Amino acid sequence: MIIITQEDEALIIMQITIIRPDDWHLHVRDDDALKYTVPFTAHQFSRAIIMPNLTPPNISTSQALAYRDRILAVTPEGSDFRPLMTLYLTDNTPADEIEKARQSGHVVAVKLYPAGATTNSDAGVTDITKCYKTLEALQKHNMPLLVHGEVTDPDVDVFDREKQFIDKVLTPTRKAFPELKIVFEHITTKDAVDYVLAEDKFTAATITPQHLLYNRNAIFKGGIRPHYYCLPVLKREEHRVALNKAASSGNTKFFLGTDSAPHAQNRKESACGCAGIFSAPLAIELYARAFDANNALDKLEGFASFYGADFYGIERNTETITLEKKDWVVPDSYPFLDGEIVPLHAGETESWQLV
Repeated sequence: MIIITQEDEALIIMQITIIRPDDWHLHVRDDDALKYTVPFTAHQFSRAIIMPNLTPPNISTSQALAYRDRILAVTPEGSDFRPLMTLYLTDNTPADEIEKARQSGHVVAVKLYPAGATTNSDAGVTDITKCYKTLEALQKHNMPLLVHGEVTDPDVDVFDREKQFIDKVLTPTRKAFPELKIVFEHITTKDAVDYVLAEDKFTAATITPQHLLYNRNAIFKGGIRPHYYCLPVLKREEHRVALNKAASSGNTKFFLGTDSAPHAQNRKESACGCAGIFSAPLAIELYARAFDANNALDKLEGFASFYGADFYGIERNTETITLEKKDWVVPDSYPFLDGEIVPLHAGETESWQLV
């Protein structure tokens, strides 16, 4: 529902009410960090796909379920937030582990990290063909494979790694497993958009708020800004435009996945700053701003609340949230462990606010 008011001769959208959204790609870290990160997501979202790249990673169903318990232990009282768990794919993941995951009722997908591609990915996949028996089991049990779509060859330019992944990994994998559900996560390029559009109903993609709102210039505006650094890295403006067109099109293949990835301020602002953008405190507001800029607020609900659940084969939510068009200033930081954590758009004015 969109509430419109009249100001002079202009029509101004003041409020929108949508079915409560889900986050289909989220990092919350572990142990003491959870009490700082989980409440932000539980406030905005009904469910979230929880990434498994811990230290050590969640490679078994029992590890994933124990992690789920730790998350639920810090979920705010009265919240019905539901973490959806994933397994970390390795070269040696047993095929029978997929059946255990499916039977658990709480592990809903398996995550492919190319070894060395991002935070805590050293134990990831070195050769996708080593995982074919496991992928066959995923296809059999109708469980999605979630892919971090970048090659890690040091000879490949960082801005070209997504396109290379499509050609070298994704295309042959899709040919080998035509009915395997694949979520191409946090896509960043027109190449990825075109690939997803060309594929059939078994391929979908998530898009982050930072890749909708910013291009790579944001990292260097007025100096190096580490809180705009993530992997996959922000790309050229032409790619940002393509992502916005896809997200706001109403195409059911594209849905919300923040890839919110918390790192303490001192770990971001260092000689070798960590990759990851912390968007959880204002994620849905950031998406609302992006859709508003594209004159597509009527498409936000499908992208945020429906298409992900439909692809995963999970029931849609029924409760609602309301966003108001109202300026407010994003805090410079939030408490985190023994220090602070800096959110995306820190200290700047945001134009939408969750009521």
